[in-house]
Amino acid sequence: MQNFAPIALFVYNRPEHTRRTIKFLQQNLLAEESRLYIFSDAAKDPNNQKLVDEVREIIRTVDGFKHVELIERKSNLGLANSIIDGVSRLVKDYGKVIVFEDDLISSMYTLQYFNDALNRYQDEEKVMHIGAYMYPLKEENLPETFFYRAATSWGWATWDRAWKNFEPDIDLIISRFDEEKKNQFSIDGTMNFWKQIQEFKSGKNNSWAIRWYASIFLKGGLTLNPSKSLIDNIGHDGTGIHSGMNDIYHVIINPQPIQSFPEKIEENQLVYHSIKNFLKNRKGSLWQRILRFAKEKIKGI
Repeated sequence: MQNFAPIALFVYNRPEHTRRTIKFLQQNLLAEESRLYIFSDAAKDPNNQKLVDEVREIIRTVDGFKHVELIERKSNLGLANSIIDGVSRLVKDYGKVIVFEDDLISSMYTLQYFNDALNRYQDEEKVMHIGAYMYPLKEENLPETFFYRAATSWGWATWDRAWKNFEPDIDLIISRFDEEKKNQFSIDGTMNFWKQIQEFKSGKNNSWAIRWYASIFLKGGLTLNPSKSLIDNIGHDGTGIHSGMNDIYHVIINPQPIQSFPEKIEENQLVYHSIKNFLKNRKGSLWQRILRFAKEKIKGI
């Protein structure tokens, strides 16, 4: 009998997002055979208490899984510490984990994809992370799945053997980068990953994800990804603590199951360049949207 990975779901103060995330998870083919652990962070201040209480009312009635366990924090850990603690706990107990936050809509085949990939690459030391989200890439004839250097954080999975390499110390991370590595880390300068490292250092963000990607990168690891996304993030509506209003990353979820995985454990250059082109072009499209929005406001549209 297959040993399916446990799911860690991290929630805070968005009841409707949480409800939708759980609804789509319940519709996954492997939901009834999966263990779900819901980590509910405590309110940071009295202003958030009512919403945290609403979220906890929702999660206390969740069914449709093999087992559901709630971890209701007594004090506010913040997203980064909550995820680091929860992932560390589950990989220690199960050797692997699937990770969701409270603003992710999934395909009915997302859990199947994660479990197939976790089983297939469990002994491949170079493969350190499995992502389920992918940018809305335009190119045709891309492989169904591929290896890439960067780690996406909107629905992902890993193993205990890989998570042991997670380096939380930002000073240690920074000390291991030279200028060439900074450029490679930032997808040839098209993504602000190094800026995120600097902002973490200066206290402007508290990202676990940028430290996890840096840990993978410095270890020479790779991440597995689908070319057509199995996840859509619904959190870019201004409600999230760490996200603003932005629809550049919105995708149409792939309705088909993933059936093929790469044999060679190496970064796919075709897809790398496709991603790089998307990241380059997105800067222009964001600026165009800002200008269009400003013109519409002036015209009173």
